[in-house]
Amino acid sequence: MATYVNDLRLKEIATGDESGTWGSSTNTNLELIAEAFSYGTQASFGSDADATTTIADGATDPARSLYLKVTSGATLTATRNLTIAPNTVSKVWIIENATTGSQSITVKQGSGTSVTIANGAVAVVYSDGGGSGANVVNAFTDLNVATSITLDGAGLATTGKSIAMALVFG
Repeated sequence: MATYVNDLRLKEIATGDESGTWGSSTNTNLELIAEAFSYGTQASFGSDADATTTIADGATDPARSLYLKVTSGATLTATRNLTIAPNTVSKVWIIENATTGSQSITVKQGSGTSVTIANGAVAVVYSDGGGSGANVVNAFTDLNVATSITLDGAGLATTGKSIAMALVFG
């Protein structure tokens, strides 16, 4: 009997199963692995309410994508929760909040920590897959750049005296 307990929700074929047809399952799994490195768009919020997105077992799904653009079919009037299921998935996502209504979204997986992403912003997050107490964490909260960083773009805003000093004096 096949199971889907891995982080990408791929079909795990039991020993001796699918004689003569395992190639189809294997090809589907390879396509899903490629999807996990891709860009996906998902209208996660069909209404102005909290939502759950569940990564499909053994089938194509935008929520499996590395870069996930979250949109809405309704105008959000408040910060809404987006729960990623199942809560046993440990994975890294780049999530863009492209919802309408200028509201933030809070990405969570269980009762643990969550990450709030402002409207129009992009965050790199990871889920720990800890079950009912699972956490979603901002991967760049404590980003440490050892040597140098290059910032490009018009309208770059910085705050803090140490950042200004580093930009001016290197």
